[in-house]
Amino acid sequence: MDSFKNPTLIDYARFGALAAARAQRLLRLTCQLSAPRPTPLTRPLVADVLSQAMQMEEFLDAYGARNNRLWSRFRSLTATLKLFADVVYKLLHIQHSLPFYRLPPAEQDFALATAQSLEFTHETLVKAAHQIIIQATRLNLTVSPYEPDENEYLEPLPPGRLPRDRATRKVSSAAETVIYLATAYLNLASESELLHIVDWVKPAQYFSCFPDPISEDNLRYLQFRFHSLQALYDTHVSETELESLDTDLPILRGHISIVFHLLEIATQLVHYYERHLNAKTGDSLLRRQPVISTRALLTLLMNYAIAYAGHYLREGQGFCHAMLRRYAEVGKIEVPVPSYRGFHVRPATLIAKIAQHYGSHITMELDGQYYDANSPMDIFRANERINARKRRWLAAEIGNLRLPVEDPNDHQVRAAVLDVVLKLAEQGKLIIYQQPLNLSDEFGQESILLEKVTAEIARLLATGQIDIQTDLSIAFTGDKRVLSDLELLARSGYGEDSFGNNVTLPKELAYLRR
Repeated sequence: MDSFKNPTLIDYARFGALAAARAQRLLRLTCQLSAPRPTPLTRPLVADVLSQAMQMEEFLDAYGARNNRLWSRFRSLTATLKLFADVVYKLLHIQHSLPFYRLPPAEQDFALATAQSLEFTHETLVKAAHQIIIQATRLNLTVSPYEPDENEYLEPLPPGRLPRDRATRKVSSAAETVIYLATAYLNLASESELLHIVDWVKPAQYFSCFPDPISEDNLRYLQFRFHSLQALYDTHVSETELESLDTDLPILRGHISIVFHLLEIATQLVHYYERHLNAKTGDSLLRRQPVISTRALLTLLMNYAIAYAGHYLREGQGFCHAMLRRYAEVGKIEVPVPSYRGFHVRPATLIAKIAQHYGSHITMELDGQYYDANSPMDIFRANERINARKRRWLAAEIGNLRLPVEDPNDHQVRAAVLDVVLKLAEQGKLIIYQQPLNLSDEFGQESILLEKVTAEIARLLATGQIDIQTDLSIAFTGDKRVLSDLELLARSGYGEDSFGNNVTLPKELAYLRR
C-alpha cells in the first residue's frame, strides 16, 4: 500500500532510453505509413501497426505516461494509432469478406461506402503516425532511417477457394434449430433500436445522442450479443446438411457477421469520442490538437457504422420472419379473455406485437368468429361479442333475483341497482372499479323494476364502472413458437391485473416493453 502511495520514480533519461528501445519498431512503422510513397495498405501491415501500438501503449501505461505532462501526448497518439489501426483492419476485413456474405444490395452502395471509410481512416492513421514522429523527435527518441521493403507487407490473394470436401454434420431437428436461431435474432433486434437512430436524428443533432442512447457501454453490449449470436450459428448450423439445403441460412449468417463487425467499428469510434474528443470526458491535450475532428468522427460513426448496421439488422429481420413462416409448426391454444375490460388497448396491442415480432400470421377465434391477431384494431372487434355475452349473462343473473316492485320510483330503482351490484360482487361474479357508483339521475320509462335495473347495470358496465367476471376463452391458431409467447402473456394477465394496473411481464417477453 505504501509503495502505491509513494511509488519509486524513474528519471527521464533512463525512461527515455528504455522507451526509445521499445519504440523502435513502432517508429519504423510510423515512418513507413507517413512516407511520401507509403507501403500499400494491407492487413499484414495494419496488423503489425496494431500489435506494436498496443505493446507501446501498455509499456507507457505501466510507467504512468498518461498522467505525465512530458509523455502524455505521445501516449495519447499511440492510443490513437492503435485504435485507428484496429478500425482500418476491420474495414479491410469487411472489404475482403463482402463477396462471401451474400448480402442483398443496400439502398446505397455499401461496398463504396466501405471503400470511402477505409480511405478516410487510412488518412487518419497516417496523420497519427506523422504526429507520433514529431513527438518522438521532441522526446529525443531516435528514429532509425526508414528503408522500405516493397515485399515485406504484400498480401497476394489469388482467386479461388479450397474444395469443400468435409462431411456435413446432421442436426436432430432442422425446424427446431432454425426457429431457435431466428427467434434469438429477432429478440436481439428488438434490443438494438438505437441502430436506427440515424433515421430520425439530423447530422446537426448527432452531438445530442451521447451518452444516451449512444455510449461505448451500450454499443459494446450489442457487439457482445451479436458475437454470441454468430457463435450460436456456427455451433448449431455451420457445416450441417441444413445449411447446405436452405440457402437463406448462409445469407442470415452474413447479416449477423456484418452487423457484428460494424458494431466493433462503432464501439471503437465512440470510445475515441468519449475518451479523446468529448468536451466533458475527453483528453484536453489531444482535443486541442486533434488528429481527427469531432464532426468527421461522428459522421463516420453515424453515417457508416451505425447506419449500415441498422440497415442490415432490418434486412436480417425479414429473413428471420420468412424462415419462421417456412419452418413453423402450426398449433392451437385456448386462453382466457383478459379479465379487465376484455380486449382494450393494452392487451390487444401486446398480442399484436408478439405476432408482428415473429412476422407470423396468427388467428384469434371467439364464438366462431375469426380475428387477425396481427392487427390491434381487428382484435378490438372481439369486444363486441364479449360485451354481448356479458350483457346476456347479466340479464340472466338479475332475472334470478327477486325484484317484485312494479312501477318503482327512482329511489327504489337506485336501491335495487346497488343491492344487485353488491350481491354479485360478493359472489365474485362482478368487479367494482368505481366507488361510489355514478348512477343515473332518472331512469327509463319501463314499468317493471327488472328492466330498469338491468338497463342501469348495463350502463355501469358500458361506462367501465363495473365489469363482469367471466370464464370466456379464446383460441389462437398459428406458429407454435408465437403461441408459446401468447400463452405466457395470457398467464401474465395480458400485462395488467384485474383492476387494469400495469404488471411486470416475464423476461421472455421483454421485447414487448421496448
